[in-house]
Amino acid sequence: MSHLIKFGFLLTGLIIFSYGISIAITVHHLGIHPWDVLNIALFEKIGLTIGSWNIMIGGMLIIGSLILDRKYLHIGTFLNALLVGPLVDFFLWVNVFPQFPHLVGEIITLLIGIILMGIGGGMYSASGFGAGPRDGFMLSISDKTGISISNVRILLESCVLVVGWLIGGPVFVFTFIYTFIQSPLFQMSFLYCTKWKNHLLSNVRTERNLPL
Repeated sequence: MSHLIKFGFLLTGLIIFSYGISIAITVHHLGIHPWDVLNIALFEKIGLTIGSWNIMIGGMLIIGSLILDRKYLHIGTFLNALLVGPLVDFFLWVNVFPQFPHLVGEIITLLIGIILMGIGGGMYSASGFGAGPRDGFMLSISDKTGISISNVRILLESCVLVVGWLIGGPVFVFTFIYTFIQSPLFQMSFLYCTKWKNHLLSNVRTERNLPL
């Protein structure tokens, strides 16, 4: 039962996170997260799907983490790499997104996407099944180099952003403020979902100890 609760947080979080990415992609001309800039650039230049590139890049980062430090690789890392891409493609295919006219409406749409990404990311991270492939790779680099996690994130995502932009990916204002909006939401979601998960797990343990 404990693993079922944790898996529920992981799967629900990944679905919410993927839907948030999909919403943001619909208004990508306003600017999106650096990793999605790269995914869209590769999709537009080479083909396949945005989700396919998400899977391939996630796989490459997992290989990098295997070489650097395996301790951040868990089942959640692999499920993230394998599920987010197909979920993004599915949501883009279904095309059930909030529709708002004009620029203000598009900004609202993007903010909804960012909020859902923050909530979903915190939720699947709170499951305890491990970091996603990108976070795991950044943590591995930080451990090996001694550079702070925040600085590694800035350096890595800046490199990803430059590569995506050079290939032709969408870079605009929100690309540069994405993290400042998403990170606090991620933290709040992570803390809340961790407490919620621990409360549910505590109830399960209590029920197990009750006399028959």
